[in-house]
Amino acid sequence: MAGRARSALCGFIVALAATVLTAEARSQDRASVIDDIVVGSRVLAEFGVVDAFGHVSARDPSNPNHFLMSRSLAPALVTADDVMEFDLDGNAIDARGRTVFLERFIHSEIYKARPDVMAVVHTHSPGVIPFTISQVSLRPVFHNAAFLGAGAPVWDIRKEFGETDMLVRNAAIGRGLALALGDKSVVLMRGHGDATVGPSVKLAVFRAYYTDVDARLQSQALALGGEVNYLTPAEATKADAVNVQVLDRVWNLWKMRVSATPPK
Repeated sequence: MAGRARSALCGFIVALAATVLTAEARSQDRASVIDDIVVGSRVLAEFGVVDAFGHVSARDPSNPNHFLMSRSLAPALVTADDVMEFDLDGNAIDARGRTVFLERFIHSEIYKARPDVMAVVHTHSPGVIPFTISQVSLRPVFHNAAFLGAGAPVWDIRKEFGETDMLVRNAAIGRGLALALGDKSVVLMRGHGDATVGPSVKLAVFRAYYTDVDARLQSQALALGGEVNYLTPAEATKADAVNVQVLDRVWNLWKMRVSATPPK
């Protein structure tokens, strides 16, 4: 009984923290959200989670049926002027000749399926790829990746759409990915990468980074041999609640690291 009570309390704490973060994200003005997209894009490039490919988006705080994402550009080069507005069908509101990401449907379909999601990140994380093509499940090995304790499903595009170019190039494929994500924070994409979500850009970027870090650490632990001592569900729940509370500490550090103007 006591164990169930503790579990319920942990669940309440995480839900409360997520609710607060979502409220904060909705209260942000558009300029600050765009700044977070720029910072998040450069942060993930700085740490090698993305290279020339990958993207960060945010639901428009002034219109929940629109989202904001850069034009088709390497993440390290993104500036505020590159960020465009899209509807939830993936149509650019004011393209002005700018090229858009082919895989914008990752974002549009997740926003459609998950009203709670305020930000989406897509990466081709080198650390994660082995877990998308093997039978080994990605699990939390340390506290910063505690969100993985809720599960990280693997979506295989081939099962539903046959032999494709592996890209989420239309709404139907995006819906398949969103369905596989379900209510989780992370979905792995076979032979491709992953998508992470959150109630803010900061948390979605945090999850994208630490998904990659955890995958690399888990691979190292498995290579050592023997049984890996993963976080328990209760430990993961408690640790994730703390990570949410101290998010600004890591975000401010990352923002300082990428504050220089990117090359033209």
